[in-house]
Amino acid sequence: MKVIIVGAGVLGVSVARQLAVAGEDVLLLDQRGAGTGTTATTFAWTNSSRKPDPDYHRLNLAGMEEHARLAEQLRGAPSYFPSGALQWADAANEQRLGDNVERLTALGYPAHWVTPDEAARTAGGLGIPATITSIAHFPSEGYVLPDRFVNNLLADAEQHGAAFAIGEVVAINDGPDRVSVTLAGGEVCTGDRIVLAAGRWTERLAARAGIDVPMVTDAGRGAQIVGLLGYARSPQLDLRCVIHSPGLNLRPEAGGHTVLQALDLNAHVDPADPPSADGDIAGTLARRFSALLPDPDPGRAPEIDLRIGLRSLPADGHTVAGYACAQSRVYCLVSHSGVTLAPILGRLVAAEITTDQEQDLLGAFRPTRFAGVRRSDIEVDQHATSLGEQ
Repeated sequence: MKVIIVGAGVLGVSVARQLAVAGEDVLLLDQRGAGTGTTATTFAWTNSSRKPDPDYHRLNLAGMEEHARLAEQLRGAPSYFPSGALQWADAANEQRLGDNVERLTALGYPAHWVTPDEAARTAGGLGIPATITSIAHFPSEGYVLPDRFVNNLLADAEQHGAAFAIGEVVAINDGPDRVSVTLAGGEVCTGDRIVLAAGRWTERLAARAGIDVPMVTDAGRGAQIVGLLGYARSPQLDLRCVIHSPGLNLRPEAGGHTVLQALDLNAHVDPADPPSADGDIAGTLARRFSALLPDPDPGRAPEIDLRIGLRSLPADGHTVAGYACAQSRVYCLVSHSGVTLAPILGRLVAAEITTDQEQDLLGAFRPTRFAGVRRSDIEVDQHATSLGEQ
C-alpha cells in the first residue's frame, strides 16, 4: 500500500515512521521542511493535566505512556524527558490548582502537594517567590525537544524506507480506487491512502477534497491560535522540569537554555506586527524571568529570542482522527495536543490504515462528528490564559 502523508509536523512524521516500520510505501510531503510549522513553536509539555473530557484524558494518558516506549526505540540524541512538572499558585490561583489536583487524584493521575524546599530541589536553578502559597508536583509529566524528536522520527522513518520531499500540496483527489495530490509545480502523486496531517492548514486543504474539518483559523492580534514563546539564551540554568507559575511557564531547552511562556501576553501579540526584541512585551518577559532567578544580575538583562507560534486548533477543541467518511481514502489527523499525542496517534493511525480495524481510543475523534452540525454549535473558546493551561 502506498500512503501519501501531507504535513511533516510531529503528527505526520510519527505516522510516517509507524507506517514505514510496518513495511508500507510512504511518501511524506511538507511545503517547507520537517517540523517547521506549529511543531517548531510549541511549549512541548507532555501531560493530561486539564483534559476534563474522559475520552480526551484517556488518549492523552496513552500518549504519555507511549512516549516512554518510543524513547527506547528511537536512535539519536534524547528528545523525551519524563521530568515531572510543578505548578506554583499564589493566592489568586490556589483554589483553581487545588480543585484540579483533587480532580486528577480522584482519577488516579499522579499529583501531590510539595513544600517550597521540595519544589526547589525538584526544579533546580530557580527561586520560588514569597507570593507562592501552594505547589503541586505532577511526576508523570515531562517535555520534548521538538526539533530533536522530529529529526529522530524522520531518520527512523527514512531508514525503514519512507521517502520525504518538499512540496506544497494545492489539491487533493479522493477517488473511489486511488487518491492523489497535486503539488504547486503541477506534479501529481498517486497512492492508495492520504493522511492529511497539515496542522493549521488542514481546513483549507480538506475543503479542496470536499471534506469539512472546522478549525480555528483567525490569526489576528490576540487570536486563539496565536502564542508567544521566548527562548532564553542567557543566563543558562540548571532547570530540571517543567514549571507553571502565575506569570510565567518555563521548560528546559538544550544547552542550558530555557523556553518561556507568558499566556497573558498572547492577547497583545499580532503575527503581522511581531513584537521587537527591545519592546514592551520582551521587557515584560525578561522581568518575569529575572524575578525567578536565584541570583539575577541587575546589570545584565536576560537574552531572549521571541518566536510567534500559530496553534493547530480544531473548532471543538478535540483531536480529529479518522477517514472523512466510510467511502473516503483520506485520513484526517490534527490535534492541539500534538506533542503529547504524537507517539500514540502514530501507532493507532498506522494500525487503522494497515489493518482497517478501528482502534477504540480513537472512536470519539472521527471527523464525521462534524457532518450536518452547525459550526456555531461546536465552537469553544480556546484562549489559554490561566495556570496550567496550554
